[in-house]
Amino acid sequence: MNNNRYAVSLPGLELKNPFMPSSGSFYYGLDHIDDFDLNELGALVLKTTTMHPRKGNPQPWIIQTKAGVLNSVGLANPGIAAVKADYLPKLAEKLPNLPQMLSISGETIAEFTELATIIDQIPSISAIELNLSCPNVDEGGRAFGVSTTGITAAVSAVRAVTTKAVYAKLSPNVTDIKPLAIAAQKAGADGLTMVNTLVGMSLDLMARSVRLYRGKGGLSGEAIHPLAVEFIWEAASVVDIPIIGVGGVTTIDDALELMLAGASAVQVGIMNKEDSLFLPKLIKQLPAALDKYHFETAADVTYALHPLPTDEDAWAKSKEK
Repeated sequence: MNNNRYAVSLPGLELKNPFMPSSGSFYYGLDHIDDFDLNELGALVLKTTTMHPRKGNPQPWIIQTKAGVLNSVGLANPGIAAVKADYLPKLAEKLPNLPQMLSISGETIAEFTELATIIDQIPSISAIELNLSCPNVDEGGRAFGVSTTGITAAVSAVRAVTTKAVYAKLSPNVTDIKPLAIAAQKAGADGLTMVNTLVGMSLDLMARSVRLYRGKGGLSGEAIHPLAVEFIWEAASVVDIPIIGVGGVTTIDDALELMLAGASAVQVGIMNKEDSLFLPKLIKQLPAALDKYHFETAADVTYALHPLPTDEDAWAKSKEK
């Protein structure tokens, strides 16, 4: 798909269409080279990478629940040195024209800074996504992404050492997302990615134990989609930097709904595990969906939501259209 009708321009990312995998769902991309032509994607988002290798939590990493999928991978990854040496050169060779965004996470501000400094020197990486859900050792284990101080510290530290576009991935495990979105923008983020997974648990009645090693895991899938829509809508009302929406996309309508709420582009996670061709299918469905809902371009969907009605008469009239 090579048409300006579908293109979206974001800081550091010139997308031929608004769709990309979420961090982790395509690992580092090389495992999916043979599934389809990855150049069809708007961008490739690479797995969250840390300073040092992490083997992750004990298995199982992912379990099905009635409400969605719980994961407790524990940021398993080979570490930035191996990623830089073994993965990124091959990606640059095989996909030289596909925008690539690398997700990073650290337990301290120093780790975020070291990672961003290294990535700043890698030409093939167009943007950096900050996974702010890792425990912040400097604040006693609370995740960076649940406080304005944590977000401000991480984003400003990365902003100071890189000229690449920086996207802050916000957590939905908060009471009010708006001050966090504002903090990210003020600290220098070029955009937001939202939302990350919600905290959940699943228990084994027969064994009387938790099903995941750490008990809690990150809930993703169809169940969180309405929450993602609401969080994106809230954040879009207070910031003027672009948002990449993610959360429970299982259809083209789900993707456009995130954009209508205020997202400029969309990431897809768990559906890639269920169907390795889900993203190219989604991309092919975009032209007909734009026609169906009377949008001239994909970019027109963003912020197209009408203001909320202020009275019952206005609501009734809106439903008559």
